[in-house]
Amino acid sequence: MNSKKIIIISGPTASGKTSTSMNIYDHLLEVGLNPAIVNFDSLLFYKELSIGTAKPTKEELDKYEHHLVDVVSAKSPLNASEFLEYADNTLEKLVKEGKTPIFVGGSAFYVRAFVKGMYEANPIPEELRLSIDAEYKQKGIQFIRDFLKENDLDSYNSLHENDHYRNIRAYEYFKSTGLPISLEKEKLEKNSPYDFSINRLKDFDIIHIYLDLPKDEHWEIIKDRTHEMIQSGLVSEVKELLKNGFTGEEKPLTSIGYKETIQFINGEFSTEEEYINRIAISTRQLAKSQRTFFKKVTPKDTFHPLKDKSDIVDLVISKLKED
Repeated sequence: MNSKKIIIISGPTASGKTSTSMNIYDHLLEVGLNPAIVNFDSLLFYKELSIGTAKPTKEELDKYEHHLVDVVSAKSPLNASEFLEYADNTLEKLVKEGKTPIFVGGSAFYVRAFVKGMYEANPIPEELRLSIDAEYKQKGIQFIRDFLKENDLDSYNSLHENDHYRNIRAYEYFKSTGLPISLEKEKLEKNSPYDFSINRLKDFDIIHIYLDLPKDEHWEIIKDRTHEMIQSGLVSEVKELLKNGFTGEEKPLTSIGYKETIQFINGEFSTEEEYINRIAISTRQLAKSQRTFFKKVTPKDTFHPLKDKSDIVDLVISKLKED
């Protein structure tokens, strides 16, 4: 068997990536391989966030070797370059130990950074960053969106209005350099951004398992998972975070589930049903954007997470055995 192989399990949110990774893990053990799961879902990096991230349970984390879960505090969010350093160091360590890495997550930005590398972006002066943060808090995201529409239309069109972080990042970049960040991104785009066969991991073959299912079926799963999070204590989790010094403005707490829960706690929804529906709808919108990205990615083998469990395992094992 060739040990220079990486398994990547991707797919939209709530598509069964965690359970699929564990199923593959079990079967690799059965054939004498030594697997390890490496997370690239951005919210699982944070120690304080659990229920709203659908983080594996303590029992699952104990049973299955995991990396890049609970590595930093949500008060100090991990950026893409820091993730890349963590991921590279983890990959090097696992290879030295003779383990088979299974990279798992739905964060398109992070998986592309890991496979393709990142475009070079100049650091933003701290004084400017603080000034823009104050401007954002005073004027809101629409002011920044209007600026991008006038000055960086490519970024305006490509970024979702709810993605405050990247809208602000594009605004910061223009204010710092006088140029649209989309020009920097073009350098990455020229490197076949969706062709994972051309990648920076030159010593590795990538086995890319992409999970997806019909939208109507997925919508029911999203609604069920949303209700399960609420029943498991999402509101209590967020109240505890706010009690322990979080403001709600930390980037991880502006993500889907946490943002709406803070709004619910603050009385911004008229009913609990409206609050739950908003999380589910936002999750569906996120899944749509993830599908749009992964649809372009090649090569990949696409499977239904529930109906194709044995086919997924068979494919992975056969590819691992290839020279």
